[in-house]
Amino acid sequence: MTLATKTSEVPRGDKRILCDALVDALPHPLLVIGKGLSIDYANTAAEDFFQMSAGLLCRHSLPDVVAFGCPLIALVEQVQRNGTTVNEYGVELSSFRFESTKLVDLYGGPVPAPNGGVMVMVQQRSMAQMIERQLTHRGAARSVSGLAAVLAHEIKNPLSGIRGAAQLLEGECSESDRTLTQLICSESDRICKLVDRMEIFGDERPIQREPVNIHDVLDHVKHVASSGFARHIKIVEHYDPSLPPVPGSRDKLVQVFLNLVKNAAEAIGESRTDGQITLSTAFRPGVRLSVPGSQARVGLPLEIAIEDNGSGVPADLIQHLFDPFVSTKPSGTGLGLALVAKIIGDHGGIIECDSRPRCTVFRALMPMASGDTTAEPDETVT
Repeated sequence: MTLATKTSEVPRGDKRILCDALVDALPHPLLVIGKGLSIDYANTAAEDFFQMSAGLLCRHSLPDVVAFGCPLIALVEQVQRNGTTVNEYGVELSSFRFESTKLVDLYGGPVPAPNGGVMVMVQQRSMAQMIERQLTHRGAARSVSGLAAVLAHEIKNPLSGIRGAAQLLEGECSESDRTLTQLICSESDRICKLVDRMEIFGDERPIQREPVNIHDVLDHVKHVASSGFARHIKIVEHYDPSLPPVPGSRDKLVQVFLNLVKNAAEAIGESRTDGQITLSTAFRPGVRLSVPGSQARVGLPLEIAIEDNGSGVPADLIQHLFDPFVSTKPSGTGLGLALVAKIIGDHGGIIECDSRPRCTVFRALMPMASGDTTAEPDETVT
């Protein structure tokens, strides 16, 4: 007996209850939009997504819930106009209920009912997109690793010879020409420092892991920042005191979060008197990654966030922020955040950035230490 036959034998009242239960069980937000863009129905997932009860949602129209000019409105109007199914992928959805824009896939189609209407299903892609970006960042970091190895061999040795020759010439040159030899030396030193920074990407040795208290790391970073580059900025702590240790290298984690806090301080600037950097930690169960080539799944329940109220990151750079040689600073080399992504990746974690004016957040999701953290785990995502 088919499912359709079995369902047809269910009494009409029970059918309605069964249908409602099935729709509410869907993990994705679902809305039915009627005439005048009124919201006629919202399932449980839609209540969670829009942070409003179904009763409240149904007392509003779609333009009251989402931002002006939202692509969701255009999708619904297109379905109403043409009577065909429309899918859109990678859409940025904004609402006064959201802390920041959400990246979603939209599915819309006509509802075969007497009054018509449009069914819209929303599938949020923020976590999937974050993982996809992170894998791209790691690939970019690996490409820099190969480039760094070539540069170290092919550039640093000739530069040493050029610098030595310039120093020899400096003693025999006139005062006016000595300026040129000094310029050769200083520029050679600058290129060597850049190559030295890139050489770090070529270090593929496994990290010597030990349980690290991330709050000790953040406290050290705060002390260094408050004593130096961020002395004029208020640094706030929102810690989960029950957070378990992170398996990794304390020195490398200090390097990561010191870099992020320094970037936050530079984004705020020295002229601001209301600058604030927030260091926060939280336990977020449920975030797991599938490991390519095996059935193992890696849990990333530890969230460490660095938030600032600076000018924000330009929208056109967000997608490429962790790529090498991408920088928002005029004099930046664009290697700092690429190195941050590499170190977090070497620890088996991922990092992502959300930014809007006066609110930029870097979130690192990390694994927690298990019984044996001295050996290199097999579950690191590559």
